[in-house]
Amino acid sequence: MSKIKVTACEISGLYIIEPSVFGDERGWFMETYNLNDMREAGLNMVFVQDNQSMSRRGVLRGLHYQKRFPQGKLVRVLRGEVFDVAVDLRRGSATYGKWHGEVLSAENKKQFYIPEGFAHGFYVMSEIAEFCYKVTDFYHPNDEGGIRWNDPDIGVDWPIIEGVPVLLSEKDKEQPFIRELDNE
Repeated sequence: MSKIKVTACEISGLYIIEPSVFGDERGWFMETYNLNDMREAGLNMVFVQDNQSMSRRGVLRGLHYQKRFPQGKLVRVLRGEVFDVAVDLRRGSATYGKWHGEVLSAENKKQFYIPEGFAHGFYVMSEIAEFCYKVTDFYHPNDEGGIRWNDPDIGVDWPIIEGVPVLLSEKDKEQPFIRELDNE
């Protein structure tokens, strides 16, 4: 019997995954990943690497993707809260350039599966956020791509906190717009 709830998003390939949480006066327990449960839900990806990051309020990481070695990602928050976004970059897709955003937090314990062919990013809404993700391919440093976080052609409705500056890496400040991407 599955211990996860899998909900398909309006963009094909994106899923929200909610684990069952078993708690009592001592605390709680949950399985964050179970191969059998994922397969029962029709998700057959194989993960090869786990990553973890910590960021502070106002940090926006993304929107990133991999060019020749795309990665599917199963993301979740261990501490804090983020607004997590996936943008469809699959050429020929009916939803090319469309985005889906989801609040992920240590409290709601939601996970977000983002398949290959999507750009991904997140904005930190809590004081601190610890973010972790499983990926379906290894990291290749020369294979990084990105698009501008505030691209008006995509129109992500980021929940930017008033009075808190958006903190971007130098690389993310210079990412191209989606209309500038060549056929990669």
